[in-house]
Amino acid sequence: MAQAHMTTPAKGASVGISIDLDKCHQDGFCSRVCPASIIAMEGPEGTPSPAAGFEEICLHCGHCLAVCPHGALSLDGVSPDEVPPVSKELAISPAQAAQFMLSRRSIRRYQDKVVDRALLEQALDIARQAPSGHNAQPVEWVVYSGREQVKRISDLVTDWLEWLCGHNPEIALPLHLDLVVAQYRAGHDRVFRGAPHLIITHAHQDNGFAQSSAFIALTFLDLAAHSLGLGACWAGYFNRAAQHYKPLQEALALPEGHISFGGMMLGHPQYRYLRIPRRNPLRVAWR
Repeated sequence: MAQAHMTTPAKGASVGISIDLDKCHQDGFCSRVCPASIIAMEGPEGTPSPAAGFEEICLHCGHCLAVCPHGALSLDGVSPDEVPPVSKELAISPAQAAQFMLSRRSIRRYQDKVVDRALLEQALDIARQAPSGHNAQPVEWVVYSGREQVKRISDLVTDWLEWLCGHNPEIALPLHLDLVVAQYRAGHDRVFRGAPHLIITHAHQDNGFAQSSAFIALTFLDLAAHSLGLGACWAGYFNRAAQHYKPLQEALALPEGHISFGGMMLGHPQYRYLRIPRRNPLRVAWR
């Protein structure tokens, strides 16, 4: 099997592209889809080759590997045979996709049992592959499991809500946060809704891609949970408290320099939803 164009390895790893010349059809797909435009078509036959600065500029996104219909290109030492193919048999219709996405609900009633760890890992494995700016992939995760662990966090969130009611009533009272606190103290969890799991994202606070990457990853997690028959809901009270309340930040014990960029409650839904409620009409300006 003839090979060509392996770039210089960096940091002890095989970094770059290699071409199986026996399989390559010189169609240029890899060159045209490269976001950084660093795959050139060289020589009389137009063989893919890394352009100058490839090692420094490459995003390692895998577009070139994924697009080749002949399996001729390997990236960073990973061959096409080592990554899963896109299955035509698993393709869904536009109608199926629309129903799947529109039938997703914010779940606030959960069964009194934890989710099997293998199922949680399956959802997170999908979420970790969400797109991120510059393919930075900065998002890391913490999973709290069991009512006792989750309650430890919800107690702190409620403490912050109570503080907010006393110190910034102009913000808290229009949102009825005083009622949220009162109900929580009376045993009705309006913070995490009795969810058996809280999953939070975190990344270094100086990473400019972290916030948008975490939001997209959480959205992927939300939809992955739906596909697995689980229920999820964005943890809005937690998200604000984690930004402002030092006791909660200390309790999260994230790595040095890391902050939370959002959390989601998750579990087995107690009820099944049978209809798709209406939403506001589309508001769009066509230019």
